[in-house]
Amino acid sequence: MMKKALSYSPFALALITLPAPALAGAASVPGQQYAAHYKAGELPAYIRSMDYARQTSGVDIYGDPMTWWSKAAYRYERGHTPRIGAVMAFKPHGNLRLGHVATVSRVIDKRHILIRHANWSPINGRRGQIERDVLAVDVSKHNDWSAVRVWYAPNNDLGATAWPVYGFIYNGGKPLSEPKIAEKAMPATQIARAPARRNPPATAPTSQQMPSNAFQTAFRDF
Repeated sequence: MMKKALSYSPFALALITLPAPALAGAASVPGQQYAAHYKAGELPAYIRSMDYARQTSGVDIYGDPMTWWSKAAYRYERGHTPRIGAVMAFKPHGNLRLGHVATVSRVIDKRHILIRHANWSPINGRRGQIERDVLAVDVSKHNDWSAVRVWYAPNNDLGATAWPVYGFIYNGGKPLSEPKIAEKAMPATQIARAPARRNPPATAPTSQQMPSNAFQTAFRDF
């Protein structure tokens, strides 16, 4: 019922640069490797959502994504209206056991925004990759951004889950920043088309673009 109520605003195609992780399926990268890249002003090949959000937004919070909302209290303004550069803080839910954070890159209208985030969609069966300027839709009952559906690359469409959200952590009006990606990441590029209508894409992703059935099953609730 919720999906039928959605309508999409037309907007330009967004280019996503997707670096392959250093180790497919790896859950994390050792802290020393992260530290070395940070000293060089780069992000490592396998990128966690909080590391990318911190660098793109300028919101200087550390720790698991689910702790960002409470840690922002008394340090940053918080609210429930998206602004460019704000961090959208996701609550733990389903497979998102530690929460998630994403940076708002564009506000389209009251219920549609574009975000930049990492470690969400598996691309070619790999996680820990960056997606730039992809669609997130407010599907909350009261239009307060307490629940969102997010672009999911394997589907070439929004994911099915309505993800609960704490709200937005505002960055004080700082401009968006795009960190450098480590050279060893060997980035690949694809075009993401956020739907301007409810019709399915004319061309389905090829088998080379799609992760395995087993991998998709593991993350089917995204």
